Amino acid sequence: MPLTATAHVATTTPARYIGRLCKHFAHKIPTSFDQQQGRIEFPFGLALLTADDDGLRLSVQAAEVEQLDKLKHVVASHFERFAWQEALTLDWQ
Repeated sequence: MPLTATAHVATTTPARYIGRLCKHFAHKIPTSFDQQQGRIEFPFGLALLTADDDGLRLSVQAAEVEQLDKLKHVVASHFERFAWQEALTLDWQ
């Protein structure tokens, strides 16, 4: 059973962030996405992005704590860079 962490951000444009994140990583690793969800397959874990009624839910999964921490950092740093206009940050749970 993988270790997981999730974060939710309130935004009216979750599909835009799903697309930006998946397109960014697609140059190096497998990704898939549509307007409602995205999947980014890192060598050290998995990131799942889901649009919902009030924003974007991000979930990361990894086999070890160190990998999960790395995944949280990579996903958050890229997301926050793309979301600078809305000044959004991730609070992992």
